[in-house]
Amino acid sequence: MCIGIPMQVVETDGATALCRDASGKQEKVDVTLVGEVTEGTWLMTFLGAAREVMSEMDAQRTSDALKALDMALRGETDFDHLFADLIDREPQLPEHLRDQHKTKA
Repeated sequence: MCIGIPMQVVETDGATALCRDASGKQEKVDVTLVGEVTEGTWLMTFLGAAREVMSEMDAQRTSDALKALDMALRGETDFDHLFADLIDREPQLPEHLRDQHKTKA
């Protein structure tokens, strides 16, 4: 399984950027695929390369999901707080699947 890690740009020199993840770990990241970035930009990174620019909210949600996964792997089950945006909400199909679901129902 491949997992992307959200990281925030600390400084940049053109083709690479020094980035920091939620735990504070810093890493030099290739930004060729996403283009020029500025300090403070959030990136989805994988194997030392930025794959996409993301919002701070999406970066936080992804970091929370990764924390929950780590907790689950250690046998912990008290991680509902990391999914506060999903509590008391019915799951929704993506827009492109909604019409297909209605025809089958």
